[in-house]
This record gives sequence, structure tokens and C-alpha cells, in this order.
Amino acid sequence: MTDPHGPALRLTIFVGEYDQSNHAAVCELIVRHAHDHGLAVVSVLHGIEGYGVHSRIHTQRILSLAEDLPMVVVIVDVEQRIREFLPSLDDIVAEGLAVIDHVQLSHA
Repeated sequence: MTDPHGPALRLTIFVGEYDQSNHAAVCELIVRHAHDHGLAVVSVLHGIEGYGVHSRIHTQRILSLAEDLPMVVVIVDVEQRIREFLPSLDDIVAEGLAVIDHVQLSHA
């Protein structure tokens, strides 16, 4: 991303903490893959509670066993670069959800 101002896309990918692909954590593979593609901004957020496609609640509450917590990978770049990156996620993410939002960049 050459200009930290203006329109861009935010790609948000929801996966599980224990999701694996080729014996590696899916969220780590997404970060490495995004880096290899030169995408501008990538962050991984560790959730404390949530559920996904199987509707099983995963939580970090004290009396519950913290197991397979939600992970969120957020990637921001210009639209063309995000759209070019999307098809490659099929090889990494078997179960998960990807959401694309139009965003306006503003240098903080």
C-alpha cells in the first residue's frame, strides 16, 4: 500500500485456535502467506469467547476449559491486492469465515 490515506479493503478471517493445515496453525500460515504476498497490514487477534459453524461455544471463562478459542486475522490493503490474495486462502482455510469490508484509511 503506497498511500496511507484513501479507500482500501479489510479482510477479516475467523478461524479456530487449533485449526491446522499441513501440520501448522492456520492463523500463522495466513500471516506468512500475506507477508509473502506483500500485503500492507496483518494482525491476529485472540478471542476470549465465540462459536462458529458447528455452534459449539468456546470460552475462556474461569470455570470452563479454555479450548480451541476463536482467532481473527485482519488484513488491510488496497482492493486489487486483497482480491488477488483471496483465492490462495482456499488452500489454507478448510473451515472458517472470511468477511470483506470497504474501509477508508487515515494515518493516525
